[in-house]
Amino acid sequence: MKRRSFLQMGAVSAVGLLSGSAGLLVWQSRAQAATITKTFTITEGFVTQADGVNVYFKSFSSTPGALTIPGESFVVQEGDTVKITIVNPLATSHSFVIDGVVDSGIIAAGQTKTVQFTVSKAGTYLYYDKQNSPYNRLVGLHGAIAVMPLGKTNQLYSGSPTFKKQYFWIFNQIDPAWNDNVRQGKTPTTEFIPRYFTINGKYSIPPGAPGSMDPALDAMADPRSTLHGKVGDRTLVRMINVGLAKHAVHPHGNHMEWLTKNGQVRVDVWKKDVIPLDGNMGRVDMIYPFETPPDAYPAANTGMYPMHLHDEMSQTAGGGRYLFGSMTEIMFE
Repeated sequence: MKRRSFLQMGAVSAVGLLSGSAGLLVWQSRAQAATITKTFTITEGFVTQADGVNVYFKSFSSTPGALTIPGESFVVQEGDTVKITIVNPLATSHSFVIDGVVDSGIIAAGQTKTVQFTVSKAGTYLYYDKQNSPYNRLVGLHGAIAVMPLGKTNQLYSGSPTFKKQYFWIFNQIDPAWNDNVRQGKTPTTEFIPRYFTINGKYSIPPGAPGSMDPALDAMADPRSTLHGKVGDRTLVRMINVGLAKHAVHPHGNHMEWLTKNGQVRVDVWKKDVIPLDGNMGRVDMIYPFETPPDAYPAANTGMYPMHLHDEMSQTAGGGRYLFGSMTEIMFE
């Protein structure tokens, strides 16, 4: 079985795996507010990990019958009305929540519910299932929304430094024992021991290993995660950590402009080589400036640089498979 294939679950038909649409966001501002409509179906299934272990997951899927982790990420602007219908065909209760914005309440087994809300403040938002907290969120029931300032195409907030492109990096850590408890309807009682570390639902595959540089499998080649640009292509990265373990995010090549932490605009925009990202729904917004790498010798404006995390365990899978973790590439073209 391939790493991204699925096992059939009892009476539930096997579901296909789709990559979540988190990643590069395309946006053009509008003069007027609009109504944005989405439908998510709650799905479940198994994903085979790098060490051959089949791990149980759930997701908010915009494609019925598919397991999509993370759920679809999309961009709106201040003043828009967002209308989301959540279909729950499973035998367990769930919910759809954006903290401080909307809470669906319980979506019972077999129920469909629609929530509607108006976005009033630009920023980076996590949507997730807070039922059975934090377990449903950790097993994949999460996604993200970018809210742009009214009339702006290149600012995170009014007056912020500008950018040309924007991406999501959504990090997660996975304890397969906890995921299996969720599958069985149990509350985990063991210590959280993360065994797999992902960025936008995928992990890196080292050169020479099966699937290496396959964009459908490898976070180092996934166009939703890899940053591509030329000198001057300033890129906003909206980072969310849905897992419990904190991270230290370290892209090579350039220092990053650190704009926000956990939804709060920083008074000073620091240039940092490593940016801390809190666990348990921590959020950070930063700009990767795509400047000529200052330490390159000889000087070069093209090349590849890694993004990895400075918490060493996050570079492994299954407790020892090195380079099967939360990594991606930055490409100066």
